[in-house]
Amino acid sequence: MALYLVDKPNGEIAASVSAMDSDAKVVLIKDGVYLNPSTMHGKVYAMEDDVHARGLKDRLAGKAESIGYPQLVDLIVGNKVVNLA
Repeated sequence: MALYLVDKPNGEIAASVSAMDSDAKVVLIKDGVYLNPSTMHGKVYAMEDDVHARGLKDRLAGKAESIGYPQLVDLIVGNKVVNLA
């Protein structure tokens, strides 16, 4: 089980790598919130500050769970982290 931090430039790599992890947790950060969450495998989260700053709340509704920094810290502490940002 791993936590994948994903920014837009590495979206394709993240989709491929997360597909090999049946318990993947993917966090879309920065411009990664522009990526299509359905291309990722496992549970998909999006940083609420990045979603809000880019006006993408409606686009991601129901596709990725919006989380804040406290939730991100909990995920980082509880999982092996793979940084694709």
